[in-house]
Amino acid sequence: MKKTLFASALKKTLFASALKKTLFASALIFNFHLSPFTFHLSPFTFARAQHDSIPESDPAILQRISEWQDLKLGFMMHWGIYAQWGCVESWNLCNESWISRERIGLDGRPIHGTNDGDYHRYQQAYWNLNRTFNPRHFNPRQWAQAAKNAGMKYLVFTTKHHDGFCLFDSRYTDYTSTGPDCPAHTDFTRAVVDAFRAAGFWVGLYFSKPDWHCDDYWAHEWATPDRNVNYSIADHPDRWQRYQDFTYNQIHELTHNYGPIDILWLDGGWVRPAWSVNDESRPWLGCSGQVQDVDMPRIAHMARENNPQLIIVDRSVGGRYENYRTPEKQVPDSLLPFPWETCMTLGDSWSYSPNDNYKSVKTLIHMLCDIVAKGGNLLLNVGPDPDGNLPPQALQRLQALGQWLDKNGYAIYATRPLAPYSQGNVRYTQSRDGRHHYAITLSDNPPYATVKELKAKKRK
Repeated sequence: MKKTLFASALKKTLFASALKKTLFASALIFNFHLSPFTFHLSPFTFARAQHDSIPESDPAILQRISEWQDLKLGFMMHWGIYAQWGCVESWNLCNESWISRERIGLDGRPIHGTNDGDYHRYQQAYWNLNRTFNPRHFNPRQWAQAAKNAGMKYLVFTTKHHDGFCLFDSRYTDYTSTGPDCPAHTDFTRAVVDAFRAAGFWVGLYFSKPDWHCDDYWAHEWATPDRNVNYSIADHPDRWQRYQDFTYNQIHELTHNYGPIDILWLDGGWVRPAWSVNDESRPWLGCSGQVQDVDMPRIAHMARENNPQLIIVDRSVGGRYENYRTPEKQVPDSLLPFPWETCMTLGDSWSYSPNDNYKSVKTLIHMLCDIVAKGGNLLLNVGPDPDGNLPPQALQRLQALGQWLDKNGYAIYATRPLAPYSQGNVRYTQSRDGRHHYAITLSDNPPYATVKELKAKKRK
C-alpha cells in the first residue's frame, strides 16, 4: 500500500470525476515532460491511450461490478515475510527521505526504538527473511471462518507486495514461499483461495506491479534512489521489456492456475501509462520522472481469458482498468459518482504489529454504515502474525461486527444510497429494487446503530 503520507494528495484525484480524468488524459500525452529521460509515443500508443483512458463500458463487466457492490464488506490481509519483524510492509527497503529504518542488531533483527539503521545492512537482512519464513499455525480455513463470522463476503489477499516475495508458486522467480530457500515450502495463495472459495467468498488477489527484488526493476548495477525503476528505460528498452514480460507472466499464473478469480487488485500506482500521469501522481515518479508502462491492455486481455467478468482495479490510474476506486484509509465526505471501496486497516498498520491499536466495535459499525449510505464498500484489513494467527483483538472486533450484521444486515447488503444519505447521526439506505427504505441511527452505546424501516414513497 502507498503510505498514508500521500493520502491528502490521493484524495484529490480519487474524488475527481471520471470525465475530468478522461479529458485531461489527451492533454497529458502532448504536455508531459520526462526530463532527464526521453519517452516517445508512437501513433499506435496515442490511439490506445485515448481508448484506455475511457472508463469500462462492457455490459458484462459493469453487471459484475454491480454485483460486487451488493457485497458491501470485504476482508483484506497484508501478510508476508515482514510479519516476522512486525514492521511496515516493504517500505523500509525504499530509499526516500520520509522513511527511517531501525538498526539491525547482532542477531540479525531490528533493534526497536532506533531509527538510524544502515540502509544496506537493513536491506540485506530484510531480503533474507525468506529463509526463516515458516508459519507454524497457518490455517486458512480458520481465517475464512473468522471473516465469514464477521459478515464479510469477498477476499483480497496479498500474493506479492513491493518487496517481491511471492506467496504463490511462480516459475519466474525463486523468491517465493515455495522456493528452495524458504522453509515453508507452501503455496499459501492456493491454500487461502481454496479455503475462502469453499466458504462462499468472492476471491480477489492483490499484486504489486513494482517488484523491488526483481533485477529488471531494481537493477543491481545502479543505486536505488527511490521507489521507481532505477535505470533509464529509454537506454535499456530490452530490460524493461523483460520486466513487462515478468509482470505479465506472474499475473498469468495468478489468473490461470487458481481457478476462477473475481478481482485482480493491482497496487503501486507509480507504475502507470503516460496518459494517466497528473499533478497527483507525477511526484511518485521520483527523481527520474520516468513513465513505467507495463501494458495493461495486454495484461487485462490475458487475465480475462479464464475470467471474462474479472474486475480489475489498477489503483489510482483511472480509465478502463480501474473498474472501481479505492480511497485508502479514507471515507469520502459525500456520495461519489462511481463505484468505490474504502480500504481500511482494522488496526493502525496494514501488516502485523505486535502492539497495534485496533478500532473499536462502535467505530467499525459507524464506518460501515456511513460508507454504505454513500454507495461504497468497506475492505477491512487485518495482518496475521508470523505464525499465521489472526490477532485475538482483531478476532474479537470481527466477531462483534458480524453479530451486529446478523441482526441488521438487511439494511446493508445489496442496498443502494437513499437521499439524503447522511443527516446528523442517521444514515439512509434502500434495497436495490427501491421497495424498502431504511434509516440507520448511530449511537455511542451498544448496539451502536439501530435500523428502522421507513415507508417507501410510491413511484409515479
